[in-house]
Amino acid sequence: MKNPKRPRDTNQLAKFIVDVATGECEDRAPTPEEEGKDPAAVARGHLGGIKGGKARAAALTKKDIRLQGQKAARARWSRS
Repeated sequence: MKNPKRPRDTNQLAKFIVDVATGECEDRAPTPEEEGKDPAAVARGHLGGIKGGKARAAALTKKDIRLQGQKAARARWSRS
């Protein structure tokens, strides 16, 4: 179950705090172990995410970088 966002309304926030204090709902996201995920797989995915952008950037040619920059500039300037 996805954790609810903290409410902005003062009364709803007070009820949420009471619910957390009494254990009726959780105040934090469940850990991978609690969700039934393999911790080793989670670590491998995290490692790949860390090095992914740098490895991808190193593999790009000058032409690819230029084309991506042009596409980004067109997207920025096309907004009104």
